[in-house]
Amino acid sequence: MKRYVLTCELKDDPILKKEYVDHHKKVWPEIVDSIKKSGILHMEIFNLETSLVMIIDTTPEFSFEEKAKMDAKNEKVQRWEELMWKYQKKIPSAQPGQKWVLMNKIFSLPQ
Repeated sequence: MKRYVLTCELKDDPILKKEYVDHHKKVWPEIVDSIKKSGILHMEIFNLETSLVMIIDTTPEFSFEEKAKMDAKNEKVQRWEELMWKYQKKIPSAQPGQKWVLMNKIFSLPQ
């Protein structure tokens, strides 16, 4: 299993932040199916003010590139992503069109 941690920012608007959280209380079933089919086994999103952190656990074969190809062919995923842009903003270091940016692990508690 692989683990990835990503970050994203929300627009600093209380109404938009609430709407974003509300959307994630009832994620469209097609989005959940798409996530699972891509090789993501577990996903959590955490929020503090405008900061978002996503933790995903994947199969060893998971690929962000393959997921992007799958998503590009899925009309429902494209509609969801377009909707989410209403709430999210680009992190300065992100590539054009990129919302979620992979974080670097800087510490792991020794076992």
